[in-house]
Amino acid sequence: MKPKKHPNRDLNKNSGLYFVIGLILVMACTYMAFEWKTYDQPNYYGEAINMPDDPLEEVPPLITLDVPPPPPAPFIPDVIEVVINEDPIIETDVASSESDPYKEILEVKDIDVIDDPVDMPPVPFSVIEEVPVFPGCEKAVDKRACFQDQMNRHIRKNFRYPEIPLEMGIQGKVYMQFMIETDGSIGHIQKRGPDKHLEAEATRIIKLLPKMQPGKQRGTPVKVPFSIPINFKLQ
Repeated sequence: MKPKKHPNRDLNKNSGLYFVIGLILVMACTYMAFEWKTYDQPNYYGEAINMPDDPLEEVPPLITLDVPPPPPAPFIPDVIEVVINEDPIIETDVASSESDPYKEILEVKDIDVIDDPVDMPPVPFSVIEEVPVFPGCEKAVDKRACFQDQMNRHIRKNFRYPEIPLEMGIQGKVYMQFMIETDGSIGHIQKRGPDKHLEAEATRIIKLLPKMQPGKQRGTPVKVPFSIPINFKLQ
């Protein structure tokens, strides 16, 4: 190939450099285009406010009232005449309706004293001071344990299995609760069991309990509730 006449004037000599410079300029312009921000220009013009004129204050009309003259001053005589009342005034003694506490003192014999014992509430068997005494436990050291033992003996002695529950195979516990009254008798019997015949038999056993010495709280006879289960079990 025949060389060019002027090799120093070759335009393709620095084409790579020019390409890089052009690429940098294009990228810079693109970046500036993306980051270009515009802001709204504020309004610098003024607004004229039309204020209404001050309203005219209306003056109310004057009202003239006819005021009468003041009354004349009362006439005061120089000499005061004293009138003597000739009718005598009869005063009546008014007795006081309030009683005098120191005038009449009642004697002790004039006051009726009613000896009404205070009905104390029932005291549980576990916390009462003096437990009810079951017949035969008067000389026992531990009357509480003796009461439990005599109660179990009484149930075993008078126990009888009812015929109907026995034939039907009904068994279970009947929970009995009763009250040992202030005179030692048994009252307020309550029962709860699986069958009415078993409940009736347990009630019969409790009604056969003998009269006891009542329980005492601070030396006063009180009612004592007691609970015990009676177990009806088939062998």
